[in-house]
Amino acid sequence: MSVAAINIENVSYSIQGRTILDNVSLSLAANQFSVILGRNGCGKSTLFNLITGKYPYASGQIDLLGKERSGIPQKSLAKTIGFLPQFHQSVFPFSVFDVILTGRAAFYRFGPSAKDREIVLQTLENMGIAHLKDKSYTDLSGGERQLVLISRVMAQGPEILVLDEPTNHLDLHFQTLVLEKLKTYSRSGHTVICIMHDPNMANIYADHTYFIKNQKAYDSTLLKAESDSGNIYEDLYDTPLMQIQVKDKTIIIPQF
Repeated sequence: MSVAAINIENVSYSIQGRTILDNVSLSLAANQFSVILGRNGCGKSTLFNLITGKYPYASGQIDLLGKERSGIPQKSLAKTIGFLPQFHQSVFPFSVFDVILTGRAAFYRFGPSAKDREIVLQTLENMGIAHLKDKSYTDLSGGERQLVLISRVMAQGPEILVLDEPTNHLDLHFQTLVLEKLKTYSRSGHTVICIMHDPNMANIYADHTYFIKNQKAYDSTLLKAESDSGNIYEDLYDTPLMQIQVKDKTIIIPQF
């Protein structure tokens, strides 16, 4: 049996006396593209911050590829997990190449090597943005910037890539492009985990989906097996919804 990419056992998190996540246990499969869904404020980003180490957890355990996260040395951690938060500060007008090169900073002491630069060039090619290499990051569109930021994390070479709302504020072209690139990355021996709002994009691209509701986390496959109606999305979003099958994908629309 393969080791889970991320295994969470009995983790809780509260802030100012308010419980955000309560005794959460979840196993996220390795070498797959997984999506975590839930309503605004349900705790998706809190779980992201617990996984990446931004927030401490007082009880329970989070393992990355079978090792407790807090026990992984910092340099090894950079090779184990990379993450892209939902919000980020604009950088100075560096070139796209130099922005992506900063993703290699954990691996050199005095400056980037020829290998580091080669990895950046390969990442640019893989992401289809080699033509942007010399452009200023601040001159790019929102969709192009997101591709650059994802490329920066990919250049780090992590075994696990975690992204919080990677398609937020992007038009349909860049939404599909970003998700296609992430799906491809998950097929190259890496694990990709995204926090998303859109269940339709999740159902189209993800290998597996997980839900957060009422301070708990759930495996959607198990919920479907237990549901009488099969419409687990109505419960997740507290909204009357219809499910439509398009080929082998489930599309969710409001009842009308």
